[in-house]
Amino acid sequence: MTGPWWQGRGLIVLALLATAIPLLWPAVPPLIDLPGHMARYRVMLGDDPGLSRWYAFEWKPIGYLGVDLLVRAVAPALGLEPTVKLVAILIPVITAAGMLWLSREAHGCVQPPALFALPLAFHLCFQYGFLNYTLGMGLALNALALWLRLGRLGRTRMRAAFFLPIAALLWTVHLFTWLALVATAGSAEIARARAAGRSWPASVWSAALRCLPIAPPALMFLLWRPGGPAAGNDYLAGLPLKPGWLASVLRDRWELFDIVSVVLIGLLLYRCARSAPWRWSPPLLGAGLGLFLVFLAMPFGAAYADARFAPYVVMLLLLAPGGSKVPNRELRLVALTGLAFFAVRTVATTASFAMEGRDWDRHLAALAHVPRGARVISFTTAPCEGSWRMFRLAHLPGMLVTRRGAFSNDQFDLGSTALLRVIAPGLDGFALDPSQIVMAEACAESRGFLSLAQALARFPRDRFDHLWILNAVAVDRRLLADLDPIWSDGRDVLYRLRPAGAPNPTSRLSAPPPTR
Repeated sequence: MTGPWWQGRGLIVLALLATAIPLLWPAVPPLIDLPGHMARYRVMLGDDPGLSRWYAFEWKPIGYLGVDLLVRAVAPALGLEPTVKLVAILIPVITAAGMLWLSREAHGCVQPPALFALPLAFHLCFQYGFLNYTLGMGLALNALALWLRLGRLGRTRMRAAFFLPIAALLWTVHLFTWLALVATAGSAEIARARAAGRSWPASVWSAALRCLPIAPPALMFLLWRPGGPAAGNDYLAGLPLKPGWLASVLRDRWELFDIVSVVLIGLLLYRCARSAPWRWSPPLLGAGLGLFLVFLAMPFGAAYADARFAPYVVMLLLLAPGGSKVPNRELRLVALTGLAFFAVRTVATTASFAMEGRDWDRHLAALAHVPRGARVISFTTAPCEGSWRMFRLAHLPGMLVTRRGAFSNDQFDLGSTALLRVIAPGLDGFALDPSQIVMAEACAESRGFLSLAQALARFPRDRFDHLWILNAVAVDRRLLADLDPIWSDGRDVLYRLRPAGAPNPTSRLSAPPPTR
């Protein structure tokens, strides 16, 4: 006798294939930080020797190497951009596979609420382009499923042998994902022991002993400790933001649509919590609550340290309810609603990425007019008004490095975690992120950024030969006196810096850039 349709292998395969769809269309996955990462990968590969004039890359034993190592292994054969696109597509697929495996392992078969979890593969932090982290968390979900399976089968020695290298791998991909495995596996073991009737002290002690095989990567902190500009202690300041991170786990483009989606997830969890027939898996519920405690304890750190865990808390809570005692009619309703939810969110995410991809292509048309090996300073004008739709252009100038072997001033300042350093001299504060982000004069100072006019007045002209302004706004024309516009599409302008004393040639543009 076959099971319900939502437990069939065919649906699972189709769901995983559907998860790959949203990123098939854009040439470059429109994830905020991705172009900056791609610039680092280009320097890492060493296939453009000219970049060594400005950048130095050095491998270090740090806990942020996942995608870097993959790109280093695959890109020489496949090419940088195809490799990064493939990795970006695989991350949601791996994440969805981990969710479905967890549901199956915890309940014996995939449960209808798991269908509501699948759209979370495209959560807020994936949209930001945190590739190492999201790759690691996708692997961590699958690792947790394997942990639960081997524990259920009583193969604890085999599990210990397997998880010594698995824990080291997760730490190498991203140290937060190793931390997530420690928290979820440990909490799952505590919950399983408590469900078996053991006391709290005995349960905690037993879980600690069982989790020893995943603890050794903690020794790496004797050699290296993460640090940098984003490592400040702002826990109390970030505490009021935590409910917002949970509410915005599906944030993308359309505010009402995204919020209604989260509300629907909340209503489902409320129904499962209030309805006696829904039975919650102790290990998955424990894992979700354990990760929630990590989310509460983690400071914001200016790098979304706490926000990164929020989507996975919601995932685990959605995977925890089981419907073995629930009437078939309700199960079918939840399954059909979940499938519709997944389908609608997939279509919306695909449309959003396609729209953003086309916009990125329009901006990147400027690169055809940038000479190879140019020294380019870029200013991207961010909006003053807060918007649910994320500002995705912050690191698009990184494509100058990737496609033109040019210098770009948008690389991340990562302190002790940095593999790439800017070694170009004399840039006076215009070497690294966020020097590429400017704002209108009305809000720049209050938001901690330079206005476009201030940036134009201050950047060291003798260190650059081209200027690229994305989303140009009107400025005093005297600030542009030594700049010759060579390309514009009405929104962006690419300039060549004229050497001191050189005559002003006739502009090749049919329309002048914005001035006042």
